[in-house]
Amino acid sequence: MPKGGRRATPWYEEGEEPDYRFSLANERTFLAWFRTGLALIAAALAVAQFVPPHARGTAGAVLGAVLAVVGSLLCAVAWFRWRAVQRAMRHQRPLPRTRMPPVLAAGAAVAGLGLLLLIVRAS
Repeated sequence: MPKGGRRATPWYEEGEEPDYRFSLANERTFLAWFRTGLALIAAALAVAQFVPPHARGTAGAVLGAVLAVVGSLLCAVAWFRWRAVQRAMRHQRPLPRTRMPPVLAAGAAVAGLGLLLLIVRAS
């Protein structure tokens, strides 16, 4: 507890309450990023479980790992992004920039190349 025995105000009670439509839009964006992260994790599981071991090899392990890492990071980063946007709206500041789209695109490109390697190796 800070000096004086008073608790610090939690971030979600700072500033002014934003218009609920903006808060709900921010929440929908968070859920979309989170869903995408979960889909990437599910794809990693699918690679690990359903691609035959003889075809999987190193390329399958790398593909599964990339999918799992990018999906997990996306889920975590989505929370921090949601919180930063909420805080910016509460204090009437510009919305923070994000690097998520290019990171997600790079992860998907690497996963696509890994899938191509799996297909070539299996045939």
